[in-house]
This record gives sequence, structure tokens and C-alpha cells, in this order.
Amino acid sequence: MVMLFVLIFSALPVNAQGGDLQLTVLHTNDVHGRVDEFDKYGNSCDEEEKAENKCFGGAARLQTMIKQIRAEGGNVLLLDGGDQFQGTLFYNQYKGQAAREMMNALGYNAMAVGNHEFDDGPATLAKFIDAVNFPVLSANIDASAEPALAGKIQPYTILEVGGEQIGVVGFTTEDTAILSSPGPNVVFNNIETSVQAAVDELTAQGVNKILAVSHAGFGKDREVAAAVTGLDVIIAGHTNTYLSNTDEDAEDVYPVVVNAPDGNPVLLVSDFTRAKYLGRLDVTFDANGVAADYSGNPILLDSSVAQDTDVQARVDALAEPLDALMNQVIGTAAVDLDGDRANCRFGECVMGNLIADAILWHSQNEGVQIVFQNGGGIRASIPAGEVTVGDVLTVLPFGNLISTFELSGAEVVEALENGVSRAESSENEGTGRFAQVSGLRYSWDPHQPVGSRIISVDIKNADGSFSPIDPNAVYKAAANDFTRNGGDGYEVFVNARNAYDYGDLLDEALQAYIAAHSPVSPQLDGRITQVEGTPMTLPATGGVGSMLPALMLSLAGVSLAGGGVWLRRKK
Repeated sequence: MVMLFVLIFSALPVNAQGGDLQLTVLHTNDVHGRVDEFDKYGNSCDEEEKAENKCFGGAARLQTMIKQIRAEGGNVLLLDGGDQFQGTLFYNQYKGQAAREMMNALGYNAMAVGNHEFDDGPATLAKFIDAVNFPVLSANIDASAEPALAGKIQPYTILEVGGEQIGVVGFTTEDTAILSSPGPNVVFNNIETSVQAAVDELTAQGVNKILAVSHAGFGKDREVAAAVTGLDVIIAGHTNTYLSNTDEDAEDVYPVVVNAPDGNPVLLVSDFTRAKYLGRLDVTFDANGVAADYSGNPILLDSSVAQDTDVQARVDALAEPLDALMNQVIGTAAVDLDGDRANCRFGECVMGNLIADAILWHSQNEGVQIVFQNGGGIRASIPAGEVTVGDVLTVLPFGNLISTFELSGAEVVEALENGVSRAESSENEGTGRFAQVSGLRYSWDPHQPVGSRIISVDIKNADGSFSPIDPNAVYKAAANDFTRNGGDGYEVFVNARNAYDYGDLLDEALQAYIAAHSPVSPQLDGRITQVEGTPMTLPATGGVGSMLPALMLSLAGVSLAGGGVWLRRKK
């Protein structure tokens, strides 16, 4: 029998209408170590941004809003969809203990295990679980053979709220074994089977109101909602999904409603990432435990939300040692690492080669053959000499992740055509779409019409030789998640096959590459050349010809700023 973690809340009256229970569910997901406020790119706010009220989120703003809602006097739960670990210097320094302290202070009731919770192995996760004041849940994780975690991860918990029992089940992406470092002793079982078993145990104990905290991705959450009988609400994590009833840029409404096998509604909610928002779902359960009425929306935590002074004081104290971490030397550069925008947005540049090569090296175990890096995502140069963590974060400040996906050869050429579509004039240098690459070489002619500028593309073979691209072949590619989601005009990436957008941080991949290959000495090796020639001719279906209208629209002004922040991260 699994030992349950039961939390008792002060008895609050249930709704008098036939035993209905009114519940407010506050939720976060994919906070990724962001305990302090951040700017529109998800990076730490500088003093100028703070003075101009351009900062968002942070544990102190979360605390203010949570206290305000709890003061309304209703039944409130605070839940998290996992991935509290990884993504900031707070995590690098404290390995989850800063998140632990903040979550305890804010009064979380339960959270899911995210894949990034395993990034530093089972022992680090175990230390976190031992120190938090709430259960950490995943029904499909079997850690019984892992000494550090045995008995610590529960499939579910029962919370007593308003005089009634609420079940909370957790589940975690089955891909965690290849996405993180859980070790050989932790098993990730089928989600649907595991969740149904946990729900059945809860219903056998008389619990008929069951919530789930998920770290499996919104698509999987839809599948679980449609396959499992007995769930009422799913707090969705892993895919940083943004739902809203008031923002036209949201991916869907809040909540998304899916019918379970028994026909009852299952409410799916998510609040983007980094706790830029606090999700709020108000739901009324009838006497049978069915969600009979519901409403809600994510609450933007911008500068209009005051920072709780006690929490912010503690965050400031935790931040003090981070300056030393920014100055930590990770390696050396034997040459100047040129990342000047005038070079990286119009042709091959040294920093572009270094970053693209780092992505290819970091993704080698995933079978990646070719890499794209938009020139606009390269924000600085690094002089020859010692290279610090701060140097890398200045070059790559956007907190982007590495995405992997599959493209046909024709689609590779289409992507390269997008990259050179606005690179013929310094007037267009702000677009940033020019493609720095690894694993391939290409030539282009700026004098040709948009959509017909790529002259040749060759793919690098395992032995270092090159072969002409095959328009019908399938190539495994990697890029940052900004461009994979259509940023800088890379629409061809949006519908790429077998896409995975939740890899490691790009800046951490570059740090690891520099550390492993120090002293680094990237050169201009001719992987991108400007020539005068005849454009490539490819089949019309899926080839370059199909992209010309889109590129002409882009030239007419429909384009994105050439930064590196992921398209979804503009929220």
C-alpha cells in the first residue's frame, strides 16, 4: 500500500446547493529556476528595466497574488506541473534548493515530477523532495530500484479541502530517460495505464474529485483526458502551452475541455512558462464530483503586481553569490569570436560557426546531421582569451532551447532560401534570419530573385566529405526553438516531422562545447559562400518554388524581429 501524503486544510463551508464544492485552483508550470523577476526575453532584469517597470514574474509577485486570492476566503489549492529545475543561475548555484525554499514559502500543495528534475541525477531530486512541505507526484514513475528515490515519489495524494477529499495524481513524460539523467534504475511506465490505475485507487477510497498535475506535454494531456475515466482537471506542463480567453495570440481557450470516456468534462489548463502568469481556475463540482461549472484565465504578473517584501528580500540574498558564477571561466578562445551583427546577418561568421558546431556536437547522440542558427540570435562577440559564463549569456541571452526535427532535402533548401531572402541590403539587417549552419555548406547569389537565391547545397558525410543534397531524402536537423516555431520567417520548420522542442538550453550547450574543446579556434571555412550562378532547380512539391509567395509577403513587411527569443515566449 502506497503511503499517502494527506494535507488537512481548515474546514471551509461547502456550497449549500446539494453538496456542491467550489474550488479555486492556482497553478504554475515550467518555472525553470526563475525565482527572480525577468524581462520580456525571460532573462534577469537589469536596473534600467526595473526602473522602467518592464519586468515580469518572480516568486515575490507570485506570493502577492497568491495571498490576495487566498484572502478571498474560498477553497484554494496551489499546484505545479513540474520542471522547477534548470534554466537560470539560481538553479546552477543552488541545484533546486532555491526553488524548494520559494515553493515552501508560497505554500504549494503538490507538484508533478518534470523531466528536468532529473538533470542532476536522482540524488539531487531526492534532496529536493526531502526538503519540500508537499508531495511530489508521478504515477508512471517506478523508482523502487533507485536507492536515492525509493519511496519518495508518490503516484497521488489526497487533500482535504472544504470538508471534502480532493485527489491529485501526477504523471511525467515517458521520454525522460532520454531527455534527462534519471539513471538506469528509474522506470517510466505507460502514462494512460498508470494514471488510470491511480484514479481507480482513489475512486475505490470514495474520492470523486480528481485533479492531475502533468509534465507530459499538452498533446499527451489531451490523449490522457480522452482515455482515462475519472479525471476532472489536468494542470499541463512540459510544452509551455499558453491558454487564454483574452489574448488572441494564445494557443487555445482557458480551459480546454475534453470529454472523458464516460462523457464527463475534463478541464485542461496551462499558464505558459517561468510563472510570468499565475493560472486561476474556478470550478464547481456537483455532488457526483463532476465539474459542473468553471471559469478562469491566467493572471499576468507584470509590474502592476507588487512584490512581497519578505520573499523579495530572500530572493535578493540568494542572488548575491551569482555574480561570482557569471565570472566563472569555462574555457579559452584562441581567436576572437566574431559575432558582429554586420557579419552574422549577411554571411558566414566565426561565432555562427562556433554556435552551430556546438549544437551539432551536443545533439550527436540524437542523430542530428545538420544545424541552423539564425544570425539575429547572436548578440555579441567574445575576444580571444578566457571565456566566462557571463560572456556566453551575453552572446545568447534569450534562454532558447535546442529543437530537433526532420526535413526533406527540398525543405532544407527552402529554409536556406528564407535565410538569404533579406540579406542583400544593409537596410534589412534587422531581420536576423540569415542561416549560420553546421553539417552542410551552401552558396547563394544575392542578385537572384527572392526564393531562387540558393545555388548549391552539400551535406557533410561522416568521413568529412560532402555530397549534393538529395531533395527527396530526410535529414535530421536541429535549431533553436525560436526558429523551429516559425521565428524569423522559418515557417518551413513549423510543420516539420518528429519535432521535439524541449531540449537543453542553447547557452548551456555552447558552454559545454567550449569547456570540452578549449581552446576553441573556429575559423571561416567556406561553409557559406556568395557567388554568381544559376539557382537550384527542385521539384515544385515541397520545394523552393512553394515558398516564393510567403517570402514576398515577408518582404512586404510581414516579418519578425531578429532576436533569438522563442516565438511563444513573447507572452
